[in-house]
Amino acid sequence: MAIVGKKFPDLSVNAMNEMGDTFKLNVLEEAINNKKKVILFWYPKDFTFVCPTELHAFQAALGEFEKRNTVVIGASCDTAEVHFAWLSTAKDNGGIEGVTYPLLADSNRNLASTLGILDITNEQYNEETGVVTVDGDNVTYRATYLIDEEGIVFHEGVNHMPVGRNVNEFLRLIDAYSHVQTNGEVCPANWEEGKDAMAPNAKGTAAYLASH
Repeated sequence: MAIVGKKFPDLSVNAMNEMGDTFKLNVLEEAINNKKKVILFWYPKDFTFVCPTELHAFQAALGEFEKRNTVVIGASCDTAEVHFAWLSTAKDNGGIEGVTYPLLADSNRNLASTLGILDITNEQYNEETGVVTVDGDNVTYRATYLIDEEGIVFHEGVNHMPVGRNVNEFLRLIDAYSHVQTNGEVCPANWEEGKDAMAPNAKGTAAYLASH
């Protein structure tokens, strides 16, 4: 169920930082209390294949997100202890040593379930045994949420497991949304910082199309 235009769920989740500290992190409060945008990106599993390439890519762009008053948070359903083991593993050995933003450890899957991003299908209940079985790994897809300073989600997207994300696209989306917030204009297809935007009315559309 899409939550764009709605407040992000108000849930506190265990998290781990690069120092090995476990703490509670509430994504909604992180946005509202600090008056910052948040990018929350979920990945399926620690110690896997596409996942470390994404975590290092977000780390490499961390300065660009900070310039945009945006907090980066990673998340999976692994435990905090597994996160720290991966954070302590060298990059050339498949690890994420050097990543400095926090990682949610949603091991009870409270937040992932609320968001509806778990790889679960064909849930069945056996009346004789009382056992519920599902198909799937019960881990998250590559879901991404952009949240504004009021806690409102202004972008969400979900990739299947094998497909890594383009970090620059999230920077572009943040730039576009910030332009809307600041200028009251809307951003056309393929808009990038420095390009023409549009007045949000029919005349604005006509003028833009006439000159592009």
